[in-house]
Amino acid sequence: MARYIFITGGVVSSLGKGLASAALGALLQARGFSVRLRKLDPYLNVDPGTMSPFEHGEVFVTDDGAETDLDLGHYERFTGVAARNTDSISSGRVYSTVLEKERRGDYLGKTIQVIPHVTNEIKDFINIGKDEVDFMLCEIGGTVGDIEGLPFFEAIRQFSQDKPRGQCIFMHLTLLPFIKASGELKTKPTQHSVKELRSIGIAPDILVCRSEGPIPAKEREKLALFCNVRPDAVIAAQDLSTIYDAPLSYHHQGMDQAVLDAFQISPAPQPDLKKWEDVSDRIHNSDGEVKVAIVGKYTQLEDAYKSIAEALTHGGMANRVRVKVEWVDAELFDKQDPAPHLEGFHAILVPGGFGERGTEGKIKAAEFARTRKVPYLGICLGMQMAVIEAARNVAGLKTAGSEEFDHESGKKRFEPVVYHLKEWVQGNHKIERKVGDAKGGTMRLGAYDAQLLEGSHVAGIYGKVSIDERHRHRYEVDIKYREQLEKAGLCFSGMSPDGRLPEIVEWSNHPWFIGVQFHPELKSKPFAPHPLFEDFIRAATQASRLV
Repeated sequence: MARYIFITGGVVSSLGKGLASAALGALLQARGFSVRLRKLDPYLNVDPGTMSPFEHGEVFVTDDGAETDLDLGHYERFTGVAARNTDSISSGRVYSTVLEKERRGDYLGKTIQVIPHVTNEIKDFINIGKDEVDFMLCEIGGTVGDIEGLPFFEAIRQFSQDKPRGQCIFMHLTLLPFIKASGELKTKPTQHSVKELRSIGIAPDILVCRSEGPIPAKEREKLALFCNVRPDAVIAAQDLSTIYDAPLSYHHQGMDQAVLDAFQISPAPQPDLKKWEDVSDRIHNSDGEVKVAIVGKYTQLEDAYKSIAEALTHGGMANRVRVKVEWVDAELFDKQDPAPHLEGFHAILVPGGFGERGTEGKIKAAEFARTRKVPYLGICLGMQMAVIEAARNVAGLKTAGSEEFDHESGKKRFEPVVYHLKEWVQGNHKIERKVGDAKGGTMRLGAYDAQLLEGSHVAGIYGKVSIDERHRHRYEVDIKYREQLEKAGLCFSGMSPDGRLPEIVEWSNHPWFIGVQFHPELKSKPFAPHPLFEDFIRAATQASRLV
């Protein structure tokens, strides 16, 4: 039966609970234990799938088609354990399930209340897969004291009571602010946060304190005394130059040992941290730098492209180069020539997105990369823009565009080279969708197989012709334009197994120009970079040395 670690946050939000959870998962793995990580979010959206990237950052998609919180990306990147639909839940999903049961009459006419019905639903969710792993790490989103988080805190309190003694521990992440004027590290916010946590019946076993520098012995003792935790269970989480230093840093601070002590696991296996030492070495000891432009429309919030930024870093690590990412607003090119903005970059990446805003700029970026022979990677919408660019400027379809933008404007303006995907095969059954369907969870979501063309550039990169990758899209390149585009030189080098859906396109007369309909960044890890990103950065490195 799994042991449970509940990770909560206090003082302020965005302290890095997801990163701390992921790093702890990696450390427990390094000691030979199996782990699974989960996220419980208090917001009322059913999932982040219909939320703006400005609200919530990127949507991380699992193999089984769940649209989840970006923290699940951290969990996968640090542990290599593929996330599932059952690893992410929100208040919205909990309440939806409870209300569905009530409408069906499952509660036999009882009055439905937060306790026990909502809390029981949360506890049932936490219990899923309890016999599969040694440790289950559950991160509670939000901050202690938030009204919407209370059902989750009550649920984990009850859960720890239901389990045998020593089966659950609580780890609380807080902020230790440094007041420059007085030169002091202040412990009071943490004390208040722990007091708030204890008032709802949860006593933390481990305190993880975010700070700019180390925690002096005096402050550590003070925290231990007033928060009722052992001094060696007060862990300093210092600011790091890269997130991939977190496992080693937390280990040196004694986080994994504090967890094992809290569970009274002694003697514990010694950790094998060679993998993370290699990751750290590759990041800190690079042999050069490449500049990559990400041409998108959510450039004000880097979390909107979190997995892409990390996958580029992984590609850099594989090639022992530092990747300097610059965010370029695609809307700039609506009115301006892209050349002055894109000259000087060694590679261009156009990511996914929705809506027409900024798309003409992305098309210009694809044209710049094609004509100037700059390495180009188009992901999802980035592939569609590359196809539209090819159709307009090489294949002679001057009005080529996407059906998505026609739907948006309410009139037909374009030759729909990219169309609304109305049906596709998932497993052994057919999925059908209409334009007017509800937005949530109706896209082509999750892992799908693809067949690569023998001898193509991508087949060489993957080293095989059968792959599976994760999708999240509603629009698809129309296969009926394939012949016309291939005559113009654009190769359809990856297709769905039934040959109906284009998955990959490439220019064979270009050093490195690939567009993919799926999201390869979701599968990349620091210790196992995705082949596309690894080779993309290799091409960028080569371009940088030709200059």
